[in-house]
Amino acid sequence: VQLQAYGGGLVQTGGSLRLSCSASWSIFRFNDMGWYRQAPGKQRESIADIASSGRKSYADSVKGRFTVSVDSAGATAYLQMTNLKPEDTAVYYCNSMRSWGRGTLVTVSS
Repeated sequence: VQLQAYGGGLVQTGGSLRLSCSASWSIFRFNDMGWYRQAPGKQRESIADIASSGRKSYADSVKGRFTVSVDSAGATAYLQMTNLKPEDTAVYYCNSMRSWGRGTLVTVSS
């Protein structure tokens, strides 16, 4: 499966962004997906995931600020990010079926 994350950019502290992860077919209907990020000099970390059942979970660092969702077709996943902080600066990736999309850079200025 091919995944592509996009929607990153430069935003000020307190701002919002919505990331998208498009798949080559409607895999999210039948498979779990997750959002990850990797900040400079740090390991990649899991921040949010959504199961094919719709169950969602979040890392403590983003809980209450980020929301993961999937469109009705099951081919695009989203990560709505609000109240962004400089420590959210990272390359963001999506993952499903052990496939990684190319990341998208989010930079939060202070």
